[in-house]
Amino acid sequence: MKAKLLGIEGMGTVLAIGLMLLTVAGQPARAQPGNVTVFAAASTTNALTDIARLYEKDYPVTIHLSFASSSTLAKQIGNRAPADIFLSANPKWMNYLVEKEIIVTESRRNLLGNSLVLIVPKDSHVDGLQVDAGLDLAGILGDGRLCMGDPDHVPAGMYGKNAMKHLGLWDAVAEKIARAKDVRAALVLVERGECPLGQVYATDAAISSKVRVVAHFPEDSHPSIVYPAVLVKQSPSARSFLDFLQSEPAARVFEKYGFRVH
Repeated sequence: MKAKLLGIEGMGTVLAIGLMLLTVAGQPARAQPGNVTVFAAASTTNALTDIARLYEKDYPVTIHLSFASSSTLAKQIGNRAPADIFLSANPKWMNYLVEKEIIVTESRRNLLGNSLVLIVPKDSHVDGLQVDAGLDLAGILGDGRLCMGDPDHVPAGMYGKNAMKHLGLWDAVAEKIARAKDVRAALVLVERGECPLGQVYATDAAISSKVRVVAHFPEDSHPSIVYPAVLVKQSPSARSFLDFLQSEPAARVFEKYGFRVH
């Protein structure tokens, strides 16, 4: 009798395990924990692509990168786009998400710095300019336009407009601006010779063999250029990659592309 009772109990255990398996099988599939999606400012494209590949060599994680203007990315995240990490080219668009209470605020950190330059197509006759109150930007442009990220929302363009207003140059060129969707789009327009002059980050100019830097903007002519990074979602994989962005190997890559590392 005891043997029979044990058999009945064993059958009950098997049934219970079977029910558990059926319950698990009926649940929706969860996202793979080894995938991390990073929304990042267009100006970080080359550096962050290299860093992601470097990270993937040592970690069983796939890093998905999405690059655009920080404003575009912040609005997408605000509409619940599936980002795990956001790297912005200025604090404004990070603060926008703070106000919406979407990001993991305690994970926010200032990652990088940059500087502003004026560029021309490589074969341009323009050279050796000095960005100050005496610069005749309108005269240099002639009938052409100054390509820059849209100063209404693209960080590079916002910094550039601040600098030119500070130096008293903006009013003369405000009607001659070619407003690009992001700083890399502005770079491409100058590379193609569609604009005789462009305003971009120094790091963007450095990755192109088709443009030349003809002037640097004074650092005190605009707010400090700061790239904050933050977790959008809490996950061990995302936090690990965010930490890696502040590591020595990542710093060497950022510095190779001309960024200042905080």
